[in-house]
Amino acid sequence: QVQLVESGGGLVRAGDSLRLSCAASGRSFSSDTMGWFRQGLGKEREFVAAINWSGHMTLYGDSVKGRFTISRDNAKNTVTLQMNSLKPEDTAVYYCAAGEDHGFTPLINDYDYWGQGTQVTVSS
Repeated sequence: QVQLVESGGGLVRAGDSLRLSCAASGRSFSSDTMGWFRQGLGKEREFVAAINWSGHMTLYGDSVKGRFTISRDNAKNTVTLQMNSLKPEDTAVYYCAAGEDHGFTPLINDYDYWGQGTQVTVSS
């Protein structure tokens, strides 16, 4: 059974940091593009960050550039999202996703596997 399980969410204050992790199982994701998306209350799911299979290419949404960093460990089948200088507008459920055979992409429809999400709440 293919699974992506996020962890590390929580309640923090503006300016704080959080580190989200995504553990993948059920198959190897070492060839997949891995991404993070988020969905705020009443909002559409939006792209946060992506990393290619080798980890040498990364892409970020405009609202998180310079504050968030995505990384991966293919040996451990994990992906992390380091979030610094958090803002109240970063409050959302954060989802880990894997894209198989769609190339390096920020497009939500190009991701085939999704986790259940982890809540991040940033207070002002």
